[in-house]
Amino acid sequence: MTPPNSYSLQRTMIIYILLIGFAALLVASEFVLDTHSTALKLELTRNFQQYASGKLAEDQVYEPLVKIRNKAMMMVGVILAVVVIVLTMFIKTITEPLQHMVEVSKAISAGDLSQTTGVESRNELSQLSAAIDDMSTNLQEIIMLSRSVCDSANRVTTNTMGLMKNKQLARGKSEVMEQQLARLESELTMLGQVIDFFKLYSVDDQPWPG
Repeated sequence: MTPPNSYSLQRTMIIYILLIGFAALLVASEFVLDTHSTALKLELTRNFQQYASGKLAEDQVYEPLVKIRNKAMMMVGVILAVVVIVLTMFIKTITEPLQHMVEVSKAISAGDLSQTTGVESRNELSQLSAAIDDMSTNLQEIIMLSRSVCDSANRVTTNTMGLMKNKQLARGKSEVMEQQLARLESELTMLGQVIDFFKLYSVDDQPWPG
């Protein structure tokens, strides 16, 4: 679940789309109002009358339309500026963190558990980042536990093989062996509990084709 004070990616995308839509609607409304205004019709009519009487040149007749065209081009530039700003925000807040987490995930899958995402935001990306970091930490703990178990097993095996080779097991050495075996058994039990915590992929879990 998303924390109460966080912003979801869905809400962020809606805001970005609304910003672009609002800018486009504002420009379209301004253009429609300008082209359908009474003042424009009156000015064009007056210009045509003056052109017919020879008081205006042909280029001067269409000056009101030229002004509207220039204004429309300026408004299109405003829309493009809004789109660029929104895309920059999108890349900065969503695309770049996602790309960083993809690279960290690939590094973790390749065996580099020292990598961390470190993404701090107020949306689902921070939760995904925390989940990846927790997964890396858990894997490190499991590997460290497995390494400890392997070291204990190697130590017990080496000592046991040495005693069997010498065919003697003094009382002191017997107690040491018992302690090492007890520790190994404890670590194996702990490792087994950790393994049982995970749900592993199994071929039997897959549905058979109909």
